[in-house]
Amino acid sequence: MGAVKTKRMPRAVRERQMLDAAVRIFGRRGYTAASMDEIAELAGVSKPLVYLYLNSKEDLFTACVRREAGALSAAVRTGVRADLPADRQLWDGLLAFFGHTAENPDGWAVLHLQARTHGELFAAEVAAMREEIVAFVTRLIVVAAREAHRDPDLAERDVAGLAEALVGAAESLAAWANATPGTTARQAAATLMNFAWAGLGNLMRGRPWSPPPFED
Repeated sequence: MGAVKTKRMPRAVRERQMLDAAVRIFGRRGYTAASMDEIAELAGVSKPLVYLYLNSKEDLFTACVRREAGALSAAVRTGVRADLPADRQLWDGLLAFFGHTAENPDGWAVLHLQARTHGELFAAEVAAMREEIVAFVTRLIVVAAREAHRDPDLAERDVAGLAEALVGAAESLAAWANATPGTTARQAAATLMNFAWAGLGNLMRGRPWSPPPFED
Protein backbone atom coordinates (compact mmCIF):
# COMPACT_ATOMS: atom_id res chain seq x y z
CA MET A 1 0.00 0.00 0.00
CA GLY A 2 1.51 3.34 -1.07
CA ALA A 3 2.14 6.30 1.21
CA VAL A 4 -0.72 8.75 1.59
CA LYS A 5 0.07 12.06 -0.04
CA THR A 6 -0.86 15.17 1.87
CA LYS A 7 -2.18 18.22 0.14
CA ARG A 8 0.43 20.92 -0.15
CA MET A 9 -0.49 23.99 1.88
CA PRO A 10 -0.63 27.28 -0.09
CA ARG A 11 2.30 29.59 0.61
CA ALA A 12 0.07 32.40 1.89
CA VAL A 13 -1.54 30.10 4.46
CA ARG A 14 1.79 28.68 5.59
CA GLU A 15 3.28 32.16 5.89
CA ARG A 16 0.30 33.34 7.93
CA GLN A 17 0.86 30.44 10.32
CA MET A 18 4.49 31.46 10.71
CA LEU A 19 3.57 35.08 11.35
CA ASP A 20 0.90 34.08 13.87
CA ALA A 21 3.47 32.00 15.73
CA ALA A 22 6.11 34.70 15.52
CA VAL A 23 3.79 37.42 16.86
CA ARG A 24 2.93 35.20 19.81
CA ILE A 25 6.56 34.42 20.62
CA PHE A 26 7.84 37.96 20.04
CA GLY A 27 4.97 39.46 22.00
CA ARG A 28 5.43 37.20 25.02
CA ARG A 29 9.18 36.67 25.11
CA GLY A 30 10.51 39.81 23.45
CA TYR A 31 12.55 40.17 20.29
CA THR A 32 15.91 39.30 21.84
CA ALA A 33 14.76 36.24 23.80
CA ALA A 34 12.59 34.82 21.00
CA SER A 35 14.19 32.01 19.02
CA MET A 36 13.53 30.81 15.50
CA ASP A 37 13.35 27.27 16.87
CA GLU A 38 10.42 28.23 19.11
CA ILE A 39 8.65 30.01 16.29
CA ALA A 40 9.10 27.11 13.90
CA GLU A 41 7.86 24.61 16.49
CA LEU A 42 4.77 26.65 17.30
CA ALA A 43 4.02 27.11 13.59
CA GLY A 44 4.44 23.37 13.01
CA VAL A 45 7.19 23.76 10.41
CA SER A 46 10.93 23.27 10.20
CA LYS A 47 13.28 26.11 11.01
CA PRO A 48 14.82 25.99 7.50
CA LEU A 49 11.34 26.57 6.07
CA VAL A 50 10.91 29.71 8.19
CA TYR A 51 14.22 31.00 6.82
CA LEU A 52 13.20 30.04 3.29
CA TYR A 53 9.98 32.03 3.53
CA LEU A 54 11.11 34.98 5.64
CA ASN A 55 14.91 35.11 5.29
CA SER A 56 16.00 36.08 8.81
CA LYS A 57 14.80 36.85 12.32
CA GLU A 58 14.97 40.57 11.52
CA ASP A 59 12.91 40.17 8.35
CA LEU A 60 10.42 37.98 10.19
CA PHE A 61 10.00 40.58 12.93
CA THR A 62 9.64 43.35 10.34
CA ALA A 63 6.88 41.36 8.64
CA CYS A 64 5.13 40.94 12.01
CA VAL A 65 5.33 44.66 12.76
CA ARG A 66 3.96 45.59 9.34
CA ARG A 67 1.11 43.12 9.56
CA GLU A 68 0.07 44.14 13.06
CA ALA A 69 0.38 47.85 12.29
CA GLY A 70 -1.77 47.48 9.19
CA ALA A 71 -4.40 45.48 11.06
CA LEU A 72 -4.65 48.06 13.85
CA SER A 73 -4.94 50.99 11.44
CA ALA A 74 -7.61 49.16 9.46
CA ALA A 75 -9.57 48.33 12.61
CA VAL A 76 -9.70 51.98 13.67
CA ARG A 77 -10.64 53.24 10.21
CA THR A 78 -13.38 50.69 9.61
CA GLY A 79 -14.77 51.27 13.10
CA VAL A 80 -15.66 54.91 12.38
CA ARG A 81 -18.64 56.09 10.34
CA ALA A 82 -18.25 59.55 8.84
CA ASP A 83 -22.00 60.24 8.92
CA LEU A 84 -22.19 60.20 12.72
CA PRO A 85 -21.66 63.13 15.16
CA ALA A 86 -18.10 63.88 16.23
CA ASP A 87 -18.42 62.40 19.71
CA ARG A 88 -19.83 59.17 18.30
CA GLN A 89 -17.03 58.97 15.72
CA LEU A 90 -14.42 59.40 18.43
CA TRP A 91 -16.15 56.85 20.66
CA ASP A 92 -16.36 54.31 17.85
CA GLY A 93 -12.71 54.89 16.95
CA LEU A 94 -11.57 54.41 20.55
CA LEU A 95 -13.75 51.35 20.96
CA ALA A 96 -12.27 49.85 17.79
CA PHE A 97 -8.75 50.65 18.97
CA PHE A 98 -9.15 49.14 22.43
CA GLY A 99 -11.13 46.22 21.07
CA HIS A 100 -8.35 45.35 18.65
CA THR A 101 -5.54 45.73 21.18
CA ALA A 102 -7.47 43.62 23.71
CA GLU A 103 -8.15 40.88 21.18
CA ASN A 104 -4.55 40.94 19.95
CA PRO A 105 -2.40 41.51 23.06
CA ASP A 106 0.67 39.87 21.56
CA GLY A 107 0.42 42.02 18.45
CA TRP A 108 0.06 45.12 20.60
CA ALA A 109 3.09 44.11 22.65
CA VAL A 110 5.07 43.75 19.42
CA LEU A 111 4.08 47.26 18.32
CA HIS A 112 4.05 49.14 21.61
CA LEU A 113 6.90 47.48 23.49
CA GLN A 114 9.19 45.53 21.17
CA ALA A 115 9.36 47.39 17.86
CA ARG A 116 10.10 50.75 19.45
CA THR A 117 13.14 49.51 21.35
CA HIS A 118 14.89 47.12 18.98
CA GLY A 119 16.20 49.20 16.14
CA GLU A 120 15.48 52.16 13.94
CA LEU A 121 13.92 50.08 11.18
CA PHE A 122 11.29 48.59 13.49
CA ALA A 123 10.64 51.90 15.23
CA ALA A 124 10.13 53.60 11.85
CA GLU A 125 7.42 51.08 10.91
CA VAL A 126 5.51 51.81 14.11
CA ALA A 127 6.04 55.56 13.72
CA ALA A 128 4.49 55.43 10.24
CA MET A 129 1.42 53.64 11.60
CA ARG A 130 1.16 56.11 14.47
CA GLU A 131 1.40 59.09 12.13
CA GLU A 132 -1.42 57.65 10.05
CA ILE A 133 -3.67 57.26 13.10
CA VAL A 134 -2.78 60.74 14.41
CA ALA A 135 -3.59 62.25 11.00
CA PHE A 136 -6.90 60.38 10.96
CA VAL A 137 -7.85 61.63 14.43
CA THR A 138 -6.70 65.15 13.54
CA ARG A 139 -8.97 65.24 10.50
CA LEU A 140 -11.86 63.89 12.58
CA ILE A 141 -11.47 66.66 15.17
CA VAL A 142 -10.86 69.35 12.53
CA VAL A 143 -14.03 68.50 10.62
CA ALA A 144 -16.09 68.56 13.80
CA ALA A 145 -14.54 71.81 14.99
CA ARG A 146 -15.05 73.49 11.63
CA GLU A 147 -18.68 72.50 11.62
CA ALA A 148 -19.20 73.67 15.21
CA HIS A 149 -17.47 77.00 14.58
CA ARG A 150 -18.81 77.32 11.04
CA ASP A 151 -15.22 78.13 10.14
CA PRO A 152 -14.09 76.29 6.98
CA ASP A 153 -10.58 77.72 7.32
CA LEU A 154 -9.77 76.34 10.77
CA ALA A 155 -6.22 75.01 10.44
CA GLU A 156 -5.34 71.41 11.19
CA ARG A 157 -2.30 72.55 13.16
CA ASP A 158 -4.64 74.11 15.73
CA VAL A 159 -5.87 70.66 16.77
CA ALA A 160 -2.96 68.44 15.71
CA GLY A 161 -1.49 68.56 19.21
CA LEU A 162 -4.79 67.37 20.67
CA ALA A 163 -4.78 64.38 18.34
CA GLU A 164 -1.18 63.59 19.26
CA ALA A 165 -2.00 63.70 22.97
CA LEU A 166 -5.13 61.59 22.50
CA VAL A 167 -3.29 58.86 20.59
CA GLY A 168 -0.50 58.83 23.17
CA ALA A 169 -3.02 58.45 25.97
CA ALA A 170 -4.76 55.63 24.09
CA GLU A 171 -1.47 53.78 23.66
CA SER A 172 -0.61 53.98 27.36
CA LEU A 173 -4.14 53.05 28.41
CA ALA A 174 -4.17 50.02 26.09
CA ALA A 175 -0.97 48.72 27.65
CA TRP A 176 -2.45 49.26 31.11
CA ALA A 177 -5.77 47.64 30.20
CA ASN A 178 -4.08 44.55 28.76
CA ALA A 179 -2.07 44.17 31.96
CA THR A 180 -5.06 44.71 34.26
CA PRO A 181 -7.33 41.66 34.56
CA GLY A 182 -11.03 42.37 34.16
CA THR A 183 -10.63 45.61 32.21
CA THR A 184 -12.71 45.51 29.03
CA ALA A 185 -12.21 47.40 25.81
CA ARG A 186 -15.45 49.25 26.45
CA GLN A 187 -14.28 50.34 29.90
CA ALA A 188 -10.95 51.56 28.53
CA ALA A 189 -12.67 53.48 25.74
CA ALA A 190 -15.13 55.05 28.19
CA THR A 191 -12.27 56.08 30.49
CA LEU A 192 -10.45 57.93 27.73
CA MET A 193 -13.66 59.36 26.29
CA ASN A 194 -14.59 60.85 29.67
CA PHE A 195 -11.09 62.23 30.04
CA ALA A 196 -10.88 63.73 26.55
CA TRP A 197 -14.35 64.73 25.45
CA ALA A 198 -15.01 67.39 28.10
CA GLY A 199 -12.11 69.38 26.71
CA LEU A 200 -12.86 68.58 23.09
CA GLY A 201 -16.52 69.38 23.60
CA ASN A 202 -15.65 72.84 24.88
CA LEU A 203 -13.34 73.34 21.90
CA MET A 204 -16.17 72.43 19.53
CA ARG A 205 -18.38 74.99 21.24
CA GLY A 206 -15.75 77.69 20.90
CA ARG A 207 -14.82 77.70 24.59
CA PRO A 208 -11.16 76.60 24.69
CA TRP A 209 -9.24 76.82 27.95
CA SER A 210 -6.62 79.56 28.01
CA PRO A 211 -3.57 79.74 30.27
CA PRO A 212 -3.24 82.68 32.68
CA PRO A 213 -1.38 85.72 31.38
CA PHE A 214 2.35 86.06 31.96
CA GLU A 215 3.24 87.90 35.13
CA ASP A 216 6.20 90.22 35.50
